[in-house]
Amino acid sequence: MATQPTRTSGARRKVVAAAGHDCAAAFQKIALGCVKGVKAHHSSACAGDAEAVHQIRVAITRLRSAVAFFAPFVADAEWLRLKKEIAWLNISLGAARDSDVVVEIARHKRHRAWAQHAIGERLDRCRKQDHRRLVRCLRAARFQRLIVSTTGWIRHGEWLARWKLGARNDTEPLPAYCERELNRWRKRLIRKGRHLETLNAARSHRLRIRIKRFRYMLEALSEIVPVRGRGKFAHVHRPARRLQRTLGDLRDLKRFADLAASSPRDKGQRGKKRPPGYRRQKEELLDAALKAYRELKQAGAV
Repeated sequence: MATQPTRTSGARRKVVAAAGHDCAAAFQKIALGCVKGVKAHHSSACAGDAEAVHQIRVAITRLRSAVAFFAPFVADAEWLRLKKEIAWLNISLGAARDSDVVVEIARHKRHRAWAQHAIGERLDRCRKQDHRRLVRCLRAARFQRLIVSTTGWIRHGEWLARWKLGARNDTEPLPAYCERELNRWRKRLIRKGRHLETLNAARSHRLRIRIKRFRYMLEALSEIVPVRGRGKFAHVHRPARRLQRTLGDLRDLKRFADLAASSPRDKGQRGKKRPPGYRRQKEELLDAALKAYRELKQAGAV
């Protein structure tokens, strides 16, 4: 009697398909998804949508994270050129996003009256200026060339030709490479965050960017690498996400307070240069960051 073919579940089919991915294909899948995200939110960002601006920035950070993660295979001269163009765009993206966040903090019930007195309408004026500058960038021919060039580089760049000519024969399987690199990144985060409570603003910001890239790669790879799904990464993903967000909240709170300190309205008015509850809020955020750091350290290897 003929044997009936067994049906493969949807989850199993995904794992089997993922097993066919190599490092080059994995990078292309992640990177093209990032470019797609930028294009999907372009119109809304040009219309002043704060969430769309945020999503474009996230997509670009994910792209840069993927390049850093797969650097031994993909980094080449063309990427160095594209990286400079992305840095040009990121200046306007970062300014617009920072303005959106600070305005959101100022509108919070806790800070509303203080912000109106200490900063006045300067926040909204700065936000409009930053968004106008960003819109000019997003509508510029330079931006369109960047998208086209980046897509072409991901699909057909020199790095891919080099990889096909022989580099792939010397590389380890995708799951082994990802596990090794993720653990290397995690160890570096633990080392860089050893003195978290005394880090200055610049070092804290660099640490946050490293953590963000680590988190984004965990999320991207959980959809690609066989067997190692989201559940396998959760023990390191959760504390990494909390640490990144808490350090971001600390940075945003400080920027918000610094705006008042530089405001001409507040000259000579000591004691009113910090928003209400600033010290307590800062201490709570730092405590939360230290807790997340300790959890990431104790989580063990990926």
